[in-house]
Amino acid sequence: MSNKADKRIIKELAEFEKDPPIGCSGGLISKSNIYEWEATIIGPIDSPYSGGIFKLLILIPDNYPFKPPKIKFTTPIFHPNINKHGAICLDVLNKSWSPVLTVSKTLLSIMSLLNDPNPNDPLDKHAAQLYLTDKKKYHRITRNYTLKHASG
Repeated sequence: MSNKADKRIIKELAEFEKDPPIGCSGGLISKSNIYEWEATIIGPIDSPYSGGIFKLLILIPDNYPFKPPKIKFTTPIFHPNINKHGAICLDVLNKSWSPVLTVSKTLLSIMSLLNDPNPNDPLDKHAAQLYLTDKKKYHRITRNYTLKHASG
């Protein structure tokens, strides 16, 4: 574990707890491990996720910020870029990660992904196909999923 990584994580955590992104909250799972966080995001208004409360697990690697955190949904969600295990297909969590990014900025990107899926790079092919071919049905299934799994 790098002292630099620890300092960066502690600084980010303090900023996140003091001034979280709008629609987000969270913090450490256990005070004894700064590398494991949990977060909650509120489904964006005017989306089928509206009003949903989605929990995420955030695992920060030892070589952070040079490698991205691993973030996954622990609340079931229906989305083209999120699979049934909660894994998220998002460029900033992979090849587009940059050390200037933070956990807060990454959570904002995830919230944006809820409003603007990328069905051309899906993790859930069924959701992507519905999104492309029958948006009304996609929205209905997504809304029902949200009400069933993410309503506080």
